[in-house]
Amino acid sequence: MEKSSDNFLTPTLHIALIMAVAEMLKGVGVPHNVIPLIDIALGMTGAVFMYEKRYGLYKSVVIGLIFGLSACGMFSGIKNVMEGIV
Repeated sequence: MEKSSDNFLTPTLHIALIMAVAEMLKGVGVPHNVIPLIDIALGMTGAVFMYEKRYGLYKSVVIGLIFGLSACGMFSGIKNVMEGIV
């Protein structure tokens, strides 16, 4: 039986991993305007591998899209808040 904390931790870690990979790619010179597309691609790819057996391909792609958009939006929101403070 799956613990309820796993239902929260796995998606959270997935989004954090997408954000970390995006930051590393920015560091090596990938243009900033391409990063959202990479976030979405990473989210969908990871979700298909992680959730395909449980939810099927269609739902896994949608979950991955949500993860990628969440990672992109979370980074944007944090950046905007930090720019307002500094």
